[in-house]
Amino acid sequence: MTTTFYPSLSNDFSLILNDSDDFNVIIQVGENQNMKEFQAHSTILRARSPYFKSALSTRWVTKKNNIIMFYKPNITPIVFEMILKYIYTGVLDLSEQLCEDILGLLAASDELLLEELVEYLQDYLIGQKKNWVQQNSVLILNNFARCKKLQNFCFETICENSQPFITSKTFFSLNKDILYSLLERDDFQIEDDVAWDCLIKWGIEQTPGLGNENSVKSNWNDENFEALKKTLNQFIPLIRFVGISHIDFLNKVQPYKDIFPDNIYKEIEDFYFKGVLPKITILPPRIGIFESKIIKPKLANIIVNWINKKDYRTINDSYYKFKLIYHNTYHNRINNHSFKNKCNGQVASLVLIKPLFSNRVFGGYSSVGFNSIGDNNFILKDDDDEYYYSSDNFIFSFKNGEDTQNMKISRVLNHSKAILDEYNCGFNFGGSLYMKNGNLCVNNKCGNYKYNLDGNGNYTIKEIETFIVDKQFIHLSLLNQ
Repeated sequence: MTTTFYPSLSNDFSLILNDSDDFNVIIQVGENQNMKEFQAHSTILRARSPYFKSALSTRWVTKKNNIIMFYKPNITPIVFEMILKYIYTGVLDLSEQLCEDILGLLAASDELLLEELVEYLQDYLIGQKKNWVQQNSVLILNNFARCKKLQNFCFETICENSQPFITSKTFFSLNKDILYSLLERDDFQIEDDVAWDCLIKWGIEQTPGLGNENSVKSNWNDENFEALKKTLNQFIPLIRFVGISHIDFLNKVQPYKDIFPDNIYKEIEDFYFKGVLPKITILPPRIGIFESKIIKPKLANIIVNWINKKDYRTINDSYYKFKLIYHNTYHNRINNHSFKNKCNGQVASLVLIKPLFSNRVFGGYSSVGFNSIGDNNFILKDDDDEYYYSSDNFIFSFKNGEDTQNMKISRVLNHSKAILDEYNCGFNFGGSLYMKNGNLCVNNKCGNYKYNLDGNGNYTIKEIETFIVDKQFIHLSLLNQ
């Protein structure tokens, strides 16, 4: 049996730090009035930090009176004091620290190759300082490229709610590589005409000779347009013109015709006036704003692929809009009547359900709706129950609102019993997935849908959302405008 005595070990090492009479390193940190010297031991520093292991080797060190002199002007005294305590004792107390200093600690930890601390600080900022991180996302995205966990959190936060980000004063200082990554993402929750507006404003601020000193476009000369063209050249193919209306094209895009290469602008014009899809735009249309509290926007893209019966999206795909028409929670007494009152008629619909006391999410798509569907898809009547036809319906499940690897889809097998409209259910996917007041019943063994879902049984519904799925054929809808 092995026994560990880490607390006493940490305490003893803190004594060495606080009373370092045998130190052999002086580390000077900070600049000007905010500068401080710390005494330390090279053996401990080299053992705990790969950075110091290299930097304090005999090949690189500078000595004065047999003491190693080391300088880190880019690290503040407050931050380095926390680092030194962590190195010696493994103790870190952030309870009284400002967020700016915690971020500085992350930057210093990354530089000093303190991987354990880097991982912890990212988790701490995301878990404990979420609002501050969201408000300072540009600062973090621009300066912490190696902190992938924090970067991904900022990206996902922006993609879910772009408005605070694109209207902030710091947006115009966004690094071009970060902006490129955002515009490239399918889950960036932004209307395409707004994305164009933001790109133009960002480009003007980034272009020498424009911006505050020359912001009135009517005053620009050919050199100004050419400079803006150079700034935005790599971004033009990222704009999904298939999602911009004909009117917005005329009002917002056409005035900047001179920043486009001639061949590209000709293709875009042909798209708007002839319905010919542009070859230079390689990205598919976005799904539009997706207002769900149950799943992330990136999962909506996967659901759209399922609707299209394909594994990925292309520019030829239809443009989808999801309109939230029903949202209810466990606290508001979910029932069949409230659901049917909002979700009726022959309209393509998506339902999402988050069960109580479960990390699963269930859902279903019906191309014909759920209730009061009408006679067009009516197949048969069994007592008071009415069955409706669809070859496009499917149900699905996954284990949390972010999991893209373990999503299970079950497509309809018995097309004649794709939807059952019965009095006692809010919705019913042929007996395989149905809602009875505040309960969700999963019976994927009944045979009307492919047996593929996990989690058969009954669940109390914690939260439910229903969306109308509006599918538009882009080139036709634009030609009709």
